[in-house]
Amino acid sequence: MSDFLGLFGDDKSQNTESENSQTTMSNQGNDPSTSTQDTKTDGSLQLHKEELDIVKNNVDAGQVVISKDVVEEQRTVDVPVMHEEVVIRRTPLNNERSDGSTLSQETITIPVTQEQVEVNKYTVATEEISASKRQIEDTQKVQETLRHEEAHVDTTGGVNIVSDGSSFNDINNS
Repeated sequence: MSDFLGLFGDDKSQNTESENSQTTMSNQGNDPSTSTQDTKTDGSLQLHKEELDIVKNNVDAGQVVISKDVVEEQRTVDVPVMHEEVVIRRTPLNNERSDGSTLSQETITIPVTQEQVEVNKYTVATEEISASKRQIEDTQKVQETLRHEEAHVDTTGGVNIVSDGSSFNDINNS
């Protein structure tokens, strides 16, 4: 069906079909079961075209790993502390007579205090890091060559082509 009443195809196929028709007509008298192309009254030809079939696939682009490390640093802090001192003062009395009759042993106890620094460590939260994914839509240009088939009508001699209302008349003008 590459040739529609000798109207489609190149000149080589028309010549070959004409020769086959003449051979068939010459054989027609000998073999009644043989049909000729000249007696064919209709035919059809399908036209095809290529279209794009675009498929998007999810592929791994990488990964993000969030972790934390412990970093040590030395810190020196000045802390004011209080402590007590005992001040001993001697005052001469010029050998005055005392009321006490005898000598005895006396003891005075003075408690002394001081502040001692105690260091405790505790943990506080300083920051929170969170991660999430979001989808961003972008446009990627895809360029591809597509092919399609077109019909060409070539006539020889006095062949009239009549349109059935479709755009068959303008077939070579597209």
